[in-house]
Amino acid sequence: MTLEEYVRSIREKSIGIIGIGVSNEPLITMLLSAGCHVTACDKRTAEEMGEEAEKLLALGADLRLGEDYLEDLDFDVIFRTPGLMPFEEHLVQARQRGSVITSEMEVFFQTCPCRVIAVTGSDGKTTTTTIISELLKAAGFTVHLGGNIGKPLLCETPQMKEEDVAVLELSSFQLHSMLCRPSVSVITNISPNHLDKHKDFEDYVDAKKSIYRFQEAGDVLVLNADDGRTPEFAAETRSQVRLFSTGREVTDGVFCKDGTVLRAKEGRITPILRADEILLPGVHNLMNYMAAFAATEGDVPDEICRRVAMDFRGVEHRLETVRVLHGVTYINDSIGTSPTRTIAGLHALKTRPIVIAGGYDKHIPFDTLGDEFCQYAKAVLVTGATAEKIAQAVTASSYFATSGLILKRIDGFDEAVLAASEMAEEGDIVLLSPACAAFDCFQNFAERGRHFKKLVMELKE
Repeated sequence: MTLEEYVRSIREKSIGIIGIGVSNEPLITMLLSAGCHVTACDKRTAEEMGEEAEKLLALGADLRLGEDYLEDLDFDVIFRTPGLMPFEEHLVQARQRGSVITSEMEVFFQTCPCRVIAVTGSDGKTTTTTIISELLKAAGFTVHLGGNIGKPLLCETPQMKEEDVAVLELSSFQLHSMLCRPSVSVITNISPNHLDKHKDFEDYVDAKKSIYRFQEAGDVLVLNADDGRTPEFAAETRSQVRLFSTGREVTDGVFCKDGTVLRAKEGRITPILRADEILLPGVHNLMNYMAAFAATEGDVPDEICRRVAMDFRGVEHRLETVRVLHGVTYINDSIGTSPTRTIAGLHALKTRPIVIAGGYDKHIPFDTLGDEFCQYAKAVLVTGATAEKIAQAVTASSYFATSGLILKRIDGFDEAVLAASEMAEEGDIVLLSPACAAFDCFQNFAERGRHFKKLVMELKE
């Protein structure tokens, strides 16, 4: 089905779009220009939206704004924003009344004319998705990067060609209850995350499974053989399974042995490159590359895999060096929105850093993070909504008493950056790696990272 055919099928229906944000705004504009009747619903008021609301009204949209924006969702078709879960009571009631609940991403899968490689996981999905994109581009493919990264792609499907490749990062929010069938699915790992939104951990895991649930025998599922949860998914899928591992040899996929990254395929094992040739530091980035190599097998020759791994400098906000001032290195790891991501960043550094941590509370435990801070950090400055929880995890660690770790509670984010800079000595690293989402103070991790970089660049010479 093309996008034009899909729009034609809903043109005479009432359409409600919940959330006037990055993913839905192009959708609203496209549907209005096609003559559809659209009601855009958002928690913000008209005053808060400003020109954005005026623009939509001028295009012909009806607006339902403010605290009651979810009341009486009496539409034939409802596009939900990723942050509004399908089990939310207003959506459940609408579905019971006969509404079709969908999303911009679900319709993209219905209308996309080219192959799709989709990546999900608790950690590493942004970097893995980006590496896959870089590998395919280096091999000569036209790549469309989107999903939870880049830009919404639905409205661009008419310009896509069958031989192109769409590479998507998909969150558990997007995947929950979604019908999708990627040609290649990648699950980097599974650990507790976003438990403020999901019913429980099993609901989170089940959402991740949607990435392969409708795959067929000709499709591919790439799994982390070293992860505690994902290998069991191999028994549940109809697709071909490829594994990646730093700990053991695999028969189909990519693994690392004696410092060399190797590809296993059809009984043959061939070297791709040495692990120490990968420009991005850390075991977690080795894992990201192995996942990407497995996902692009057959599309990207090993010599191109090697070249990209040696040249690619990484994703913004992921262990991004911002500045070296007075011998102190400032690193932006704002994308570290969970304890496991922050731990991976700590292990990638050769110097015990001064860490700025804390943020929005996703109701995930910090016990392990407390141990890791005591063993791998010089100091931890906690701020934001989770500051006290992280501080308690640190002081409760059996390593704390003998660690020499400096622990400080700082009221504001800006103040934490300034305090870290004042504490740092020549040779130190100041690392922003919050282990939490940014929603307590910022719109997202990218805004938080950009603000950190701004503050660092404003520090006096």
